[in-house]
Amino acid sequence: MQSKSSQSDIWLDKVATLIESLPYMKRYSGLSVVIKFGGHAMGEQASIESFASDMVFLRQVGAKPVVVHGGGPQIGSMLTRLEMESNFIDGLRVTDQQTISIVEMVLAGAINKSLVASISAAGGVAVGISGKDGNLITAKKLEHRTKITDSAIENLVDLGYVGVPDAVDVHVLSALMGADMIPVVAPLGLGVDGQTYNINADTAAGSVASALGASRLLMLTDVAGVLDEQGTLIPRLTVGQAKQLMASGVINGGMIPKVETCIEAVQAGAGAAVILDGRKKHAVLVELFTEHGIGTLIQADR
Repeated sequence: MQSKSSQSDIWLDKVATLIESLPYMKRYSGLSVVIKFGGHAMGEQASIESFASDMVFLRQVGAKPVVVHGGGPQIGSMLTRLEMESNFIDGLRVTDQQTISIVEMVLAGAINKSLVASISAAGGVAVGISGKDGNLITAKKLEHRTKITDSAIENLVDLGYVGVPDAVDVHVLSALMGADMIPVVAPLGLGVDGQTYNINADTAAGSVASALGASRLLMLTDVAGVLDEQGTLIPRLTVGQAKQLMASGVINGGMIPKVETCIEAVQAGAGAAVILDGRKKHAVLVELFTEHGIGTLIQADR
């Protein structure tokens, strides 16, 4: 059993943390924050509940969170259950007409509504939509090129109904945020031809953050952030520094498209972007409301 003095110390520590957080709460009050939720955290109920409570807390202190979620593993599991083969080219899922129907069912149905339910259970008011709703994301077909082995020649590859944002209309998000609701967005888009397109969640989140002029774009991943040659977290980078690290090979592999998305968002109007480990409990709150943060912040060159 704890003594009264030790209990008092615990409460004093909590008060000190709260006092430290107050300036940061004021900083984000009234501002939009776009959070991309994905990775292994989406497959763990405890992580989902922690994330949901973070979103409710953000809303309660005056920030305006917008959630954009992924769902690649869940889509793969559903296709396996339906005995439908998944084909990938350079890590991108080839999406035919039958597959896009399953993708939409999983993203805009099961995953989206599950996240909405979790936020509601945490005391918030969330509304699940996809990029197709309210003309949020107008998409165009992704033109993907792949290099021929031992050659400089590139071939244009047809990935089917895989798209990229062509235009983003934030009116539906503004309406929901204005009504104190938390938008939860499935990364789908609608082409001018009426066709549904599957969009990479990182890309969708970056485009939404740019269009909103969000104060922060938070990219929740399965790694701590951008690491240096020794594997140590780099807490802060300018756009120029990030580009140099990509050119030198320090930033490589799957981290490259994430950093590129952050750079594009910052250059298009987002205040800053952060790559952080979504598996950490209350990672969003630690990043936004503490002096040290938890991930790698990427900001414009000064």
